[in-house]
Amino acid sequence: MAEVEGQVRDEKLDAEREARRQIALAQVRQYPDPVLRMAAKEVEEFDDALRGLVDRMGRLMQEARGVGLAATQIGILQRVLVYLPAEEAPVTALVNPRAVTTGEELEAADEGCLSLGSATVVVPVERATTLTVEALSPLREPVRIEAEGLEARVLQHELDHLEGILTLDRTTPEARRRALGELRPRSVLGSIA
Repeated sequence: MAEVEGQVRDEKLDAEREARRQIALAQVRQYPDPVLRMAAKEVEEFDDALRGLVDRMGRLMQEARGVGLAATQIGILQRVLVYLPAEEAPVTALVNPRAVTTGEELEAADEGCLSLGSATVVVPVERATTLTVEALSPLREPVRIEAEGLEARVLQHELDHLEGILTLDRTTPEARRRALGELRPRSVLGSIA
């Protein structure tokens, strides 16, 4: 995996891969879309539609060069997330994930978000360095993950999305003001000939 800048893989892409990245990002809801502030609901049906959603999310996350993606980010209010747990690891999908224990040691680090202009908006966020998550697989099998470091950070970020919480809510007031300034739409003035 390339260097991770926030929650986004930072690497040079050829023109074709950059075009695919832009197409994937166009399918990810962007701030201030109200769905990003909504809490997801528990998944009750473990069927082909769920497995299709997980496959779609995994492809979108990888094409967009992210390391995690929550269903809310594509406008689906279900407790589903996908992420890359480590370099060269396959995409992991978690259904109805819950943090069961969070370590006491905290660490601040920069985080980006596919819903905040990809890698353009990065803010410092303090998170626990370890985390235990319990969930189900898309086949309804129990999953327990003992995460640390970047994996713990990515899981906390995606769990926040499932609750309608953004990195903007977890950063410092100064970083939030700066990020909101970067996210503010700018008018484009053209010259009249």
